[in-house]
Amino acid sequence: MGARSEVWPMRTPVTYLFVPADRPERFAKAMGSGADRVILDLEDAVRPEAKPAARAAIRAAALDWPRVVVRVNPATTEFIADDLSAVAATGAMAVMLPKAEEPREVARVRDAIGREIEVIPQIETALGLERVDALLGAQGVRRVAFGHLDYALDLGCVPEWEALTLARQRLVWRSRLAGRDAPVDSVTPELDPARVAEDTARAKALGMGGKLLIHPAQVAPSAESFAPTEAELAWARRVLAAVAAGAGAIAVDGRMVDKPVEDAARRILDLSPNAQEHV
Repeated sequence: MGARSEVWPMRTPVTYLFVPADRPERFAKAMGSGADRVILDLEDAVRPEAKPAARAAIRAAALDWPRVVVRVNPATTEFIADDLSAVAATGAMAVMLPKAEEPREVARVRDAIGREIEVIPQIETALGLERVDALLGAQGVRRVAFGHLDYALDLGCVPEWEALTLARQRLVWRSRLAGRDAPVDSVTPELDPARVAEDTARAKALGMGGKLLIHPAQVAPSAESFAPTEAELAWARRVLAAVAAGAGAIAVDGRMVDKPVEDAARRILDLSPNAQEHV
């Protein structure tokens, strides 16, 4: 697998909550929602005529910037230069790049920001999916995100799970081969907590490692669906305790512990809200 030179935060973010960048009165609520990351959205949530005001709101905001991602407009649009200038004036930890298709687009983002920053390519086209290996290999990319609505529109298919399973599986598979974090799944347009939990569980079952959210009420059901159960956490702790204490062949709950089992235990603990306690 590919080597990773960047240094990322200890716990991999799971929940990413969008908030329109032209609604600064909503920023505090989004930051207090419990989401791991808040995405200030300059793209779909903001009309063209409102984009200058949205950039000004981002520049003026006093936020916990290490938790903030800014979604800019696609690299092919007239808005991208001004978007990146606004991001460069903040301490945002990441940029989400929608309809990403070229590694050079990632490089342009990083060059424009002028400091170390994570770039999250959002895969929303057939070409983006075809070139996902190159995007995953670009400097500054920790993971990719899926945008199923635009992807389905590009393919001319229905935006339903069955039609998009292959795309999600490919993102998980190629991310793993690249040595990157598991991808972030797309939004659930419905606000119903049960539907959000169901979609998150499906994403987790496929190997997705996070989810995009559009309302604060979606944060808790998504986080709970991704979080390990108490039984899973207890098993993982037993495995790592046995590894730390033992030598030679080790068995836990009647199952031999080899490197894949140890790695699975560490992955479970990494998803715990108190992941730093297990390092």
